[in-house]
Amino acid sequence: MKNPRNYSLLTDAYEFMMADAYLESGKKDLTAVFDVFFRKIPNQGGYAVMAGLDKVIAYLKELHFTEEDLEYLRSLGLSEAYRNYLKDFRFSGNVYAVPDGTPVFPNEPLLTVEAPILEAQIVETAILSMINGPMEHATAARRILDATPDNVKVMEFGARRADGPEAAIDTSLYALMAGCHGTSNIQAASMVGVKALGTMAHSFVETFPSEYEAFLAFAKRYPDNCLLLVDTFDTVRSGVPNAIKVFQYMKDHEMPLDHIGIRIDSGDLAYLSKAARKMLDEAGFPMATICLSNSLSADVILSLRLQDAAFNSLGVGDNISKPEGRMGCVYKEVAIIEDGRVIPKIKLSNDTIKIVNPGFKSLYRAYDKDSGYALADILCERGEELPKEKMLITSLSEFHKATTIRNYTLVPLQQEIFRNGECVYEEPSLAEKKEHCLKEIDKLYPEVRRIFNPHEYYVDGSEAYIALKKKMIEEARKNV
Repeated sequence: MKNPRNYSLLTDAYEFMMADAYLESGKKDLTAVFDVFFRKIPNQGGYAVMAGLDKVIAYLKELHFTEEDLEYLRSLGLSEAYRNYLKDFRFSGNVYAVPDGTPVFPNEPLLTVEAPILEAQIVETAILSMINGPMEHATAARRILDATPDNVKVMEFGARRADGPEAAIDTSLYALMAGCHGTSNIQAASMVGVKALGTMAHSFVETFPSEYEAFLAFAKRYPDNCLLLVDTFDTVRSGVPNAIKVFQYMKDHEMPLDHIGIRIDSGDLAYLSKAARKMLDEAGFPMATICLSNSLSADVILSLRLQDAAFNSLGVGDNISKPEGRMGCVYKEVAIIEDGRVIPKIKLSNDTIKIVNPGFKSLYRAYDKDSGYALADILCERGEELPKEKMLITSLSEFHKATTIRNYTLVPLQQEIFRNGECVYEEPSLAEKKEHCLKEIDKLYPEVRRIFNPHEYYVDGSEAYIALKKKMIEEARKNV
């Protein structure tokens, strides 16, 4: 998934201003560590899905400044010394990140940048923009999929509702990665070598003298993809009867009936789908599928299931491309490195949840050896050796909450992406990311995946890490 533009100036002005001041202050060679994380899962969900790492990789690989860029920066009043520094700029730092498609949780480092402070500062805005949007799409798609029965396919139809063409492509790609069966977006589908899916619109039906003639024309042209939109005029009294007439025509003319069906895009979807199912079955077409669409959300899908609605597939658009709620990923400095020594840094807040987890950290996921389910994600100091048999883990914000885990396997979540400015990570294909996503989500307890009131997954700290954080909070408050 390549970035189509040069994003060298995709940075808030204060990033360049601070970097210029760092240079003036003699901090050119100071190394800083920044974490990307979010504090709250959108829509009261139980988990989010990591996405956008592919964009960050492409961005950092190509990051450089043209003469035109430098001239514009001169107009902002940035110093000549800083502009000279940018002339031969290339990212030279290290990046560690959770792979795309991994289920993730609040307040854990999704991506860590370890780089000279001048570099680490100016990449903030672009990195956040490249992670927030993709994560919103992937997480929204998973919410839809978790609400949908396993035997029902979800097709992504959201491009036309997205905030611009790049967001439209992202919607489709990250929905596919999250587990959607397919997309109607031809450009996105072509980028990853999958077949785009499509049916018909109401305009096609309106263009013909009658609904039956429209359906018949479509069936003759696409007998292997004959999904007829039946709600243009009246679903039960016109649309389904005309679809049945066309299916009978196909049967009489020995046309294939393996891929016939209807789509309902308006009205009482539960009532109409059950009525349509009965009509299709009684007419001798039990193989005909029913696709439902029309602003479907996770709540609506669960309601349809409770009402025993009849459907084989769903077309979901705006609740993947423009879901309610935002990721809110942030980029915070957590350490500086001087003379090879890591010095943790912390940001305090009156809101406990907003106190940053300090230090250059490692992130592990503990899996139960018997069930395979994920037990907790654990933050520790980088290089810290965690117990292998039994471990006390403590809440990162409420230190009185602690639990002991046993019989677990620890797996590091972050992987090395860049080393000294060179990408050392082999980017998986979208199909591989999807496989990884589905495999890891299957390892989450069903209570974490439920739509309403999901269980809060543990993101805790080791004993040593919690001790560090407590000490830093106390010291910082003494100095106020």
